Amino acid sequence: MNSTDTINTLHNQNIPTSLQQVGWSSFFQNQLQNDSNDTSPARIIGVRKNTYLATLGHQEIPATLSGRLFNTSGLSFPAVGDWVLLRDTVITQIFMRKNALSRTASGGRDRKNNEAFSKQQVLAANLDMVFIVCGLDRDFNPRRIERYLTLVYNCALVPVIILTKCDLHHDPTILIQEVESVAFGVPVYPVAANDTATVSQLRALLSVGQTAALIGSSGAGKSTLINRLYGDEIQATSHVGSRVGKGRHTTTTRDLIVLPSGGMVIDNPGIREIALSLDTVGENSAFPDIEAAARLCRFANCSHNHEPGCNVLEQVANGQITLSRLQSYQKLQNELDYHHQRESKSASRLEKERWKAVSQQAKAIKKRKR
Repeated sequence: MNSTDTINTLHNQNIPTSLQQVGWSSFFQNQLQNDSNDTSPARIIGVRKNTYLATLGHQEIPATLSGRLFNTSGLSFPAVGDWVLLRDTVITQIFMRKNALSRTASGGRDRKNNEAFSKQQVLAANLDMVFIVCGLDRDFNPRRIERYLTLVYNCALVPVIILTKCDLHHDPTILIQEVESVAFGVPVYPVAANDTATVSQLRALLSVGQTAALIGSSGAGKSTLINRLYGDEIQATSHVGSRVGKGRHTTTTRDLIVLPSGGMVIDNPGIREIALSLDTVGENSAFPDIEAAARLCRFANCSHNHEPGCNVLEQVANGQITLSRLQSYQKLQNELDYHHQRESKSASRLEKERWKAVSQQAKAIKKRKR
């Protein structure tokens, strides 16, 4: 099927099977323009420094960004999972995303104004779920899992927790229960080295056309898990250092992989810093127990530190909420508040500068009239 045939078929409301298999839906079909007869929809499955790898469903081709898109001010470049329009091998349009897994890029300053700014780094786009991968070795950290859950929920996405290397722990049940106690309502899948049943359950979560992104620290076993889901050694893996218990960055790029079963997974390099995104805020929370308890505090703006009548502190004293969990909640809330304040201050500063420019223009007009 050539480009023109693909577009004509789409406008006739018959979505080609090859595109459906890689996630195309009516959400993207409705964004097609009638004057796009010389272009074809494609999904980005790989991002390199200056090029992209895209799939048409039945064919994978390298692609580059058009000059117009590259030079558009404020453009969010394509991420793995994005849908685009291709004219031959040139990306001419980026479709609006259904969702995106993103975090705030660490550091960064506006060179022109020498001011700090928050830049969003998109890890993956157009997802159906996010696999949070954590190993039951030295990588195990419930506080980090809470942070991952907050990141996923803030992006309005669906989390699934996968605990790898269960065979390396003498009693993984204790750690599994600990994760379940902080991940309310989130499915938790423990995976051991020779556990084919759980891998089959994970594979069944991803029906044809559905996409999951994998996130976790280096050495958590993301690439190994993808190999097992795929049924072949398609991702490079390396051993975790026995001395420090840290993994190497075996995965250095983000790639979308279509599984033989029909679902898709996006591998991500290990994340050292989980900087929370403020682009969207989901309805769910990683701390529903604390938020429910906070609604019964005497003061609406209770910080749960020392206020009288604090129901959260009362539950901590009674052992219903652990102190470490409350401290994790407060740390994340302080970080989110900081980002909100920084963005708010930046917005007010921009508004002040805009009105300053208007005032200067008004003064200039008055001088010319004299």
